[in-house]
Amino acid sequence: MGTAVRDYIHVEDLAAAHVFALEALEQGGPTAADNLSIGRGYSVLEVIKAAEKVTGQKVPYRFGPRRPGVPAVLVASAGKAIEEMGWRPRYTSLEEIIATAWMWHRNKPGGYSQVYSPEGR
Repeated sequence: MGTAVRDYIHVEDLAAAHVFALEALEQGGPTAADNLSIGRGYSVLEVIKAAEKVTGQKVPYRFGPRRPGVPAVLVASAGKAIEEMGWRPRYTSLEEIIATAWMWHRNKPGGYSQVYSPEGR
C-alpha cells in the first residue's frame, strides 16, 4: 500500500521546457512530442513523508487497494527533450519540488487571487 510510483516535475521546469520548445520551433526545428520529467519515480508514501518533512506537519492518509488498471509504476524519460532541445530540469529532488510549492502557498494563502486580479489580466 502506498507503493504506486510516479514521476513528478516542478511547474517552473515544465514552463521552461515549453519555452525551449517554442524557441526550437521559431528556429525552424520540427514539431515533436517529448516526455518531461526528472527521470526518477517516487512512491505515494515517499511523497507523503517528503511533504511531512518539508512542512513539519503530519499528513493524514489511509491505505486502500490499487484501482483496477492503474499501473504500479509510471516514470518518464526526458532523454529526447534533453538531447533535442538542451532542456534539463532545474529541480531534481522531490523535497525541493515540494518545498518551493509549500513556500508559494505559505506566501500566498489566498492562492492565485493574490497573484492575478481580474483587472490585471
